Amino acid sequence: MSIGRMDLNLLKVFDAVYEERNLVLAGKRLNLTQSAVSHALGRLRELVGDELFMRTGKGMVPTGRAAAMAPTLRDALRRIQATLGVEPFSPEESKRRFVVAANDHLTAVIIAPLSRELQQVAPGVDLVIRPSTRIDLAEQIDLGRIDLAIGIFAQVPSRLNARTLMSQGEAILMRKGHPASRRKLTLRDIAKYPLVTLSVGGQEEGAVGGFILERGLARQSEMFDRHALEEALREENEVPRARVTVPHSLAIPELLRETDMLSIVPASLAMALAKTSDLLRRQPPYPAGTSTIRAVWHRRDEHDEGHNWLREMVARTARLAEEALG
Repeated sequence: MSIGRMDLNLLKVFDAVYEERNLVLAGKRLNLTQSAVSHALGRLRELVGDELFMRTGKGMVPTGRAAAMAPTLRDALRRIQATLGVEPFSPEESKRRFVVAANDHLTAVIIAPLSRELQQVAPGVDLVIRPSTRIDLAEQIDLGRIDLAIGIFAQVPSRLNARTLMSQGEAILMRKGHPASRRKLTLRDIAKYPLVTLSVGGQEEGAVGGFILERGLARQSEMFDRHALEEALREENEVPRARVTVPHSLAIPELLRETDMLSIVPASLAMALAKTSDLLRRQPPYPAGTSTIRAVWHRRDEHDEGHNWLREMVARTARLAEEALG
């Protein structure tokens, strides 16, 4: 195939269909009709000699050829845009959509206040939140389907960039009226009362030492410092009992209500839940570690003006959340 026959607009259609997996949504993104998108896709199929996308009940599923083409083509499009400066970014006027990966706790602590600010400074910008707990997180970043991932990462490969957003410790949650609520929490309490813990992946998903490694990116799976807890109780000849382990924070208030269980959670989550439910937060009676939350993105987006703006907005919101912890 000669590059002279190639209409580069066809690559933008490919990019939109690959991300949206839907001709109507791809058309809305490009300001084209579904018919125009379908026609452009047909021209590209003819040039490439491959179906590229198969229509299924789940949408437009890429063929193996399309999946192989996507990372290089999408990277090339972004480089062309950055080089020519054809898409200057203005928050007030932008209709851009950003895809951010975050767990439910960080969505509440960082993304929710960010969204409220965007209503004022960038009313046309949309945020799509994907779970950062997905097994193929690194792959989705590589493919350009996730713009920014927020979480705790022990290892970040060189093809990705990272920025520290905030640091926090842990806290213990309990219901109001809990037997231990009127005094300082002790290690004996931690050993006596069953625990509710947060874990977004176990050994069956390849977790080692509280982290899951995939394509060089190691993300946190256990949302508490298990080592510090077990070490402290070992000195007391006690063993913690995790009665309930949940993959998300939404269930914690209901699990603690009318029970004597305790929950070990990130400090910012404890503050948020204590504000919105009948829960009390206490400091752990042992030296729990401090976790560093970072934003991770692909290096190809480093000089993208809109992406840089988003990173700054996220960083500022995270700093405010950290300051609120005192």
